Parts: sequence; C-alpha cells; structure tokens
Amino acid sequence: MHTATPLVDIVFAPHTVADRRTVADLIDRALDARELRGEVVFATDATQFAAATKAAAQRGEFIVIPGDGTAFTAPASGVIRVDLGRAAADRSDTVRAHIRERGLDGLRFAIDSWYHHRLHPATVVRYGEHHEQRAELRLPDGPGPFPTVALFHGGYWRSRWALDLMDALAIDLTARGYLTWNVEYRRPDEYGWAATTHDIAESIQALARIEAADPARIVLAGHSAGAQLALRAAADAVAERAPIRPCLAVSLAGVLNLRTADDRGLSEGATAAALGGHHSELPELYRHSSPIDRLPLDVPQLIVSALHDDPNLLEMSREYRYAAKTSGDPVTQLEGPGSHFAVIDPTGELWARTASAITAIS
Repeated sequence: MHTATPLVDIVFAPHTVADRRTVADLIDRALDARELRGEVVFATDATQFAAATKAAAQRGEFIVIPGDGTAFTAPASGVIRVDLGRAAADRSDTVRAHIRERGLDGLRFAIDSWYHHRLHPATVVRYGEHHEQRAELRLPDGPGPFPTVALFHGGYWRSRWALDLMDALAIDLTARGYLTWNVEYRRPDEYGWAATTHDIAESIQALARIEAADPARIVLAGHSAGAQLALRAAADAVAERAPIRPCLAVSLAGVLNLRTADDRGLSEGATAAALGGHHSELPELYRHSSPIDRLPLDVPQLIVSALHDDPNLLEMSREYRYAAKTSGDPVTQLEGPGSHFAVIDPTGELWARTASAITAIS
C-alpha cells in the first residue's frame, strides 16, 4: 500500500524575509532531507496571511513565521512558531514549539521538529508550574518499567536553544527500548542560574512519579552545556542522597570545566553570563557547578567527543576523563569523526557507538 509523502504547511507573514529564493532553497533542502513535501505561502498582505493560516490549520499542525506587527493567534490545531530574530517567548497553549533567534536556519529546525513529532509524538509532562518546566515523554513498546534516559539540551545556557535539539536522540533511544525524558528548563539568561539548576534537579526527581521509569536504571545525558547540567546534577543527587540517583552520567561534547570556559571566553563569554560573573568573582559557585571540580561523582561516566569539535571542548573532555579516572570514578571515553553536533546525530557512527556503550554500562 502506497503511503503519501507527508505535507507540511509553512506560512510567512508579509515582510518577514528579504529574498524569497534564498528562503525557498533552504526550505527545499530541509524538506528533501526528511522526504517531505511543503506547501509554502509568502503572504503579501494581512488578508492573504489570515487565509493561508486558516487553510493550513485545517490540515493540522503547521509552521508559521508571523514576524513583527502581524496579528496572529495560534489555532487549536497547533503550530510551530518561528521568529528569525529576537522575540519574547510565545507561551500560547497551542504553540508546541517556538523557535526564535536562530536566523533563517530556524526554518530547518522547525521542519525537523514537525517531522519528529509527526512520526514520533511525545507526551508533554509538567514537573513544575512554569511553562518551561516540562519534559517530553516517549515510551518504548512492551511492558515497563523501562531503563530511562533523561536528556538535557545545550546551547550555552541561552534561551534561544530548546529541547528540540534532542528530539532525534530521544526517538532513537526510545526505539532501542529506553523511556526518554527530554527536558526543558528555565535558562539563566532569562531566569538566573539558580532557576536553571533547580529545574534540572526537579526534572530528575520527577521521574519518581513516572510509573514506567525504572528508578534503578536512570541515565542522565547532556549535550554541550547540557552535559555540564547533567553531570553536576548527578553529583548533587549522589551527595544529597536523592530518591532518584543515576546509574550513568553521559557527556556529549560537554562543557566540563567552567573555569576554563570562562577564562577562554567560550561562545562570547557565555559562562560568565550564565553564572552571573567570572570564576574569580564567584569561586564557590563555579566549584559547585563545574563537573571537573565535583569529582569523584561516584557514578559511572561516559565521555563522548567529536574530533573536529571546538578544540577547547575536546581538550576539556580529555582532561576530565583523566581527572575522573584519577579520582577513582569508573569512566569510559569515546571519540570519533565529526563536529559538535555529530555526537547527537543518530545516523552517525559515533552515536551508534555511544548508544551501544550506554546499553553496556547501564
């Protein structure tokens, strides 16, 4: 039986892009990569925009680029909203994802998000009252309880990056038999460092309320800045004898030494911006937050790096592995081809080895 190629509607408000050909070429490449068809409308006025969004809503969730000054209310069918530049978070109930401040590349992320959730929908679970305090839950086939992976996205702790970065890994791990818990959290650029660390801890302990999760087989895995959050949370859970404690902590291209990250001004001073100051000003906060300064974690660790990543991050991973081993922690290191995002690409050779290692260790 032939299955029709999924169709995604993409609607632009007037005056949102300067050159349609550039945008259309980008969209075509993103659609082709996911074997999707697109119905793209570049509205020329408010009337056409309203008509196009109404028609798209009749077919289900769609992608909308409303821009500034155009009235838009998300319909009940649901939308992925894209703002190419700075924009306040749209917390409307029917905005499933709001991709903002990623430039035109935000369109590619939006198409990926539509694809992942169309084929592998998740259940949104709130672990707190704030809009950002949520996780996307996916369950594998069969009876539980299941081994569980909590995923923490990176983005140098900035709000323009969100849990959609980890969609593909969540889907891959669920297919491998893991319950996946893809966590969103308040980022420090908008809410402060204390809110971020509070949310990470709360999201992990919330797994005690998920009946299908096996509390003895909880893996914490983070990418980039998310790895710092995951390994710091693992250290806290053990030190505080929390009800939910991980059996494995995984760093995927992690920011594992915050003092080094601050000294070298990585990502335009992202570390000092996130923590609220430099390590010379906040030495105790850095010591408690930096994974390398929390060793031994008393949890097995898997440290994964791509050989063509930022060399600062590669160096940190190698430094961390040596320090963890010296501290007496069980630690495994994997390295392989690719750049920063190779470690979260489920089609790549490095992720295949990582997933196998997670299964072997956990």
